[in-house]
Amino acid sequence: MMKKLLTILLFSLFGSGVFAQNFAGTDYGFRLGLTAHPNFGWYKPENGKSNGVNVGFAYGLMADFNFAENYSIATGITLTTINGRTTEVGRNIGFPDGPQNRLFDLKYMMQYVEIPLTVKLKTDKLGESRWYGQFGLSNDFKTKSRMDTRPDPVDKREINQGTKFYRAGLIIGGGLEYDIASHTSVVVGLTFNNGFTNITSDSNRSIKNHYFGLNLGMFF
Repeated sequence: MMKKLLTILLFSLFGSGVFAQNFAGTDYGFRLGLTAHPNFGWYKPENGKSNGVNVGFAYGLMADFNFAENYSIATGITLTTINGRTTEVGRNIGFPDGPQNRLFDLKYMMQYVEIPLTVKLKTDKLGESRWYGQFGLSNDFKTKSRMDTRPDPVDKREINQGTKFYRAGLIIGGGLEYDIASHTSVVVGLTFNNGFTNITSDSNRSIKNHYFGLNLGMFF
């Protein structure tokens, strides 16, 4: 599976580079950085209700392919955890034992390798800083999935067989880049990742997960 993920990453980065080169009249450069940030996720079942926001975390690499002075193709690779709670009826989640009409409080813990592909629009420099906005697609590939169940004490049950490998989402966000040296910038921003694919492999169920990310990073 890791070979497949690395292949997808290389094609994504190569494709972004080719796209940038095709549009670049001037070489505005390639930037690579590190990111680590919390996110605040929730799950929305079609049959049931969302039951609160939970904290997750993401860390990894971010990259900008600058094809004009104020425009970039932004991508990267992060290990992203999306946590959240729902309340669902037992018969909908496939529990073979117990009353099928009983309500269960569930906590989903999904971990993905995330490869975003977005367009980033930047303002002109204001002193040492510039504002940016971005919009694009999130491509997420599952590495782990677990579920806690209440009232029954089933802690961290593996649900890899019941969840899909690929998740897609729409990304919209913005923030601030601040130069602290000639080639080094600190990045602070906020991103909304709106999942639009069903995360379950059960054809009778539909659950989508979403999160707000507090983006913290540094370009070198």
